[in-house]
Amino acid sequence: MCSICGCSHGEVRVIGEEAATASRGHDHDGAGLHAHGHDHHHHEHHHSSVDRKPAGTSRSGDAHADSRRLVEIETNILAKNQMFADENRARWNGMGLLVLNLVSSPGAGKTSLLVKSLEELRDRISVCVIEGDQETCNDAERIRRTGAPAVQINTGRGCHLDAHMVGHAAEDLPLAQNGVLFIENIGNLVCPSGFDLGETRRVVILSVTEGDDKPIKYPDAFASADAVVLSKVDLLPHVDFDEKAAVDFARRVNPDIKIIRTSTRGAPGIGEWLDWLRTERCQILETTSRQLEGLLAEARKQLASI
Repeated sequence: MCSICGCSHGEVRVIGEEAATASRGHDHDGAGLHAHGHDHHHHEHHHSSVDRKPAGTSRSGDAHADSRRLVEIETNILAKNQMFADENRARWNGMGLLVLNLVSSPGAGKTSLLVKSLEELRDRISVCVIEGDQETCNDAERIRRTGAPAVQINTGRGCHLDAHMVGHAAEDLPLAQNGVLFIENIGNLVCPSGFDLGETRRVVILSVTEGDDKPIKYPDAFASADAVVLSKVDLLPHVDFDEKAAVDFARRVNPDIKIIRTSTRGAPGIGEWLDWLRTERCQILETTSRQLEGLLAEARKQLASI
């Protein structure tokens, strides 16, 4: 059960390229796919069932007990998720990976931005993608057509990815040292904000076809993000969207947030986004280099003492 909205994940399926190819158009039940049923002491949804009494029958003491129980459930779920997120982060940091968790409303342009990014990056650095959707492999197939490896996570009734399922999906990808891993989360501005996946940076995509007040209507998503990508800005002359207000609202909930303007179908393109990615990746490479230098220095000291 999601600790934020109460949804149930049902059966989570992690679908690699071979399984998706074999099952395309034929398998609607997940048979033969790489399925993860959350049986690794994780996110136990059945623990979230609290006895529900018909409306008007609960005494105040029962209501308070139920409330305390719900708090305990939420705490347990988030604590377990954080444990898996920390494991993911330690593993990926050890590889020098830049890991980006992309969050947005449905239709904001996450996949289009990814496709354009992969077309620019694929010949220069190692890139992999984890796609999150409730159903279908449509987005993963779009990603694979760029030549980048992609794994699809279908969450069924679930409204967000969590660290455990993402960790499993990453095992099916050819992650390379000093590469980039993109995680496209479920289209939702509420629940993904509560679940750390082990990412290096969290990015919210806000389309100009949405409301410019989204940052204050969904503050947790923007408060937990490192950057906001304003997408489809080529449409600004044709839509009722106040860009300055949107930026002001975003900085009201997160003063340090980076604002990046993009369009995948016109000016200004995605150059500003790619520049930000390069900067973030350089920071990781510098950190990795310093760590290696420290290890070499320690090794030299130990050799000198022999």
